[in-house]
Amino acid sequence: MPELPEVETTRRGIAAHVIGRRVTQVCVRQAALRWPVAPDLSETLAGQVIREVGRRGKYLLLGFDHGTLLVHLGMSGNLRLVPGALAPMTHDHVDWLLDDGQALRLNDPRRFGAVLWTAGPVGQHPLLKELGPEPLSEAFSAAYLHARARNRRVAIKSLLMDAHVVVGVGNIYANEALFMAGIHPARAAGHIALARYERLVEAVRQVLNEAITAGGTTLRDFVGSDGRPGYFAQQLRVYGRAEAPCRTCDSPIRHLRQGQRSSYFCPRCQR
Repeated sequence: MPELPEVETTRRGIAAHVIGRRVTQVCVRQAALRWPVAPDLSETLAGQVIREVGRRGKYLLLGFDHGTLLVHLGMSGNLRLVPGALAPMTHDHVDWLLDDGQALRLNDPRRFGAVLWTAGPVGQHPLLKELGPEPLSEAFSAAYLHARARNRRVAIKSLLMDAHVVVGVGNIYANEALFMAGIHPARAAGHIALARYERLVEAVRQVLNEAITAGGTTLRDFVGSDGRPGYFAQQLRVYGRAEAPCRTCDSPIRHLRQGQRSSYFCPRCQR
């Protein structure tokens, strides 16, 4: 699933090419995504200028003068810039045709993505208003995370992946950050000292920034806005490396299931 770094990579990749461009037409080939695409979307956006391209968690936010378009890439989708006349592939479901002849094209094989329009304050949209702070923002601090964890027995990895606590720290990056911070993924969140949360917050930011710089993580079929895959998978320290030697101490990396997710950790480096 595209996570925060993949979505941020896409945002950065398309922003310079679409901000200031006018939408001439929206072509919806498949409206049955996670939620139906509004039938009047082309009428709503035709002639309107894209003013900004933002991100909230895993949602891309295309800002117009009279509202905001929320785009989610689902389980395996991608949003890329292509020539408007380029013939669509099987899973190319939505095109936003632009006044320079290019098109933003949403490809979503599993149709778990979303294209939603809101005319109100985007931060109050039902999908966004209950989200926690961005992990790369000042609001996400050790003091904040420590306070949210107080007296809680939930595993720290589960807390870190709770979008109501902090957005965008998906399974891969939670595994990597906990390894960097030396914290076992199953440790109770309420039993972790503030000093260790300081290391964890720093690790979350480091691993996310590394992934953004590398262009995201390719495990299955994510590609960036230019069609090229991310390469952060080559740098993974623990994720997917069960029984491989720890890059720090050579102990075998262990694997466990937490809920429906796989966790990877070093039994010597993480406590």
